[in-house]
Amino acid sequence: MRGVWIATVANIDWPSRTSLSADQQRAELVDLFDRAAAGGFNAVVFHVRPAGDAVYRSSLEPWAAMLTGRQGTDPGYDPLSYAIEQAHQRGLELHAWINPFRAGSARDTTNLAATHSFTVRRDVLRVYGPQLWFDPGEPAVQDHVMRVVNDIVQRYDIDAIHADDYFYPYQAKDSVGAVIDFPDSTSYARSGTTLSRADWRRDNVDRFVERMSREVHQRKPTVKVGISPFGIWRPGNPPGVVGLDAYDTIYADSRKWLQQGWVDYLAPQLYWAIASPQQSYPALFDWWREQNVKNRHLWPGLASYRVSDGTPNAYSPGEIADQVALTRARAPGTGHILYNATTTLKRANGAVVATVAPLQARRALVPASPWLDGVAPAAPTIAITGRSLLITPSAGEAARWWYVRARSADGWMERTVFGDTRTMMLDADPLRVMVNAVDQAGNASAAADWRRP
Repeated sequence: MRGVWIATVANIDWPSRTSLSADQQRAELVDLFDRAAAGGFNAVVFHVRPAGDAVYRSSLEPWAAMLTGRQGTDPGYDPLSYAIEQAHQRGLELHAWINPFRAGSARDTTNLAATHSFTVRRDVLRVYGPQLWFDPGEPAVQDHVMRVVNDIVQRYDIDAIHADDYFYPYQAKDSVGAVIDFPDSTSYARSGTTLSRADWRRDNVDRFVERMSREVHQRKPTVKVGISPFGIWRPGNPPGVVGLDAYDTIYADSRKWLQQGWVDYLAPQLYWAIASPQQSYPALFDWWREQNVKNRHLWPGLASYRVSDGTPNAYSPGEIADQVALTRARAPGTGHILYNATTTLKRANGAVVATVAPLQARRALVPASPWLDGVAPAAPTIAITGRSLLITPSAGEAARWWYVRARSADGWMERTVFGDTRTMMLDADPLRVMVNAVDQAGNASAAADWRRP
């Protein structure tokens, strides 16, 4: 797994500003995908629901404001549909990234669309410090978010649903520095639970995570479900690690989700350096490996945004490449995801991707998820005319991807091509061509093998 997050909230990565035309937005997105593919990445994690809004055509929530400058305004095309098409053309998986319970900024309430939940279901939203938040303890909230998730999964040809670390909000403080408690006393009382408030909050998140996994797989069994939680489960795990207690402050029992197998991949945000004395990257990664009792994918999130960022704790230019190499050296170190696209692919003329690209020079398939589907598709039939490759699928399970390898006098080329492709031009006159069918769960067939007579 070689992924990169593309953040849309506040125009962090895309689109660069709200005044762009639809054509300009599409051009910027294609540029990011081209850079990702050229750097050896095979997946983009695309932000489609930042805060109770939609970066796609939705009947459930309004258009997101970063597209046009005003929430609810149609940008004139469907960004998610376009992103899926363009990503797949470049051999990139597209993971649709949502924030389940974040609802926006409290200062923007007068600018929210009439169809935003703050207006439609004000009774289940909470104002918390500077933020608006869906109350995870309200059954109507969980039902609504799952309708959104299922709508995305049903209507779009995505490869995964991805949620980040925003479940309950990170703690806000009042004017004298005291922590503000999340205002859910009404929903807690109404629940009739015998759990403590903290345990009840964790249970609300647990039930959502389990439900998301179950319902997504009911609709499309081979669409992956991934979560990128805060990188420290609890301080002291492993010994010597200090930092935020995500278990007790944002009520995220991320270790449980991994151990229960409610995720197909976990991407803990390990945003600390290898040499960090109190949040050592290798120590944290090793601890997460020990918790992975069901052998789900563990693809750590790496902080490319910290490279040479001008802060006292800035990463050195080679830190991310060193973390990638360290991850690969530890079984089963099968991948990573970098945050974020701009700092990875564009800042300082692509300095970060330049350090990582040599480690990603060989094409890689996203690792298989055999618990979703353990049966490989049948190999295709191939024919060569000049430099033209004709691929004929076999009967049975459809190929999600074709993995194409061709050897010419110049050596081997490798390419991942979307499964609707039937013909493609090779780079040079082939001496040998091999094509594997790869299904959506990542299982690869035997290779169809052609050799020049």
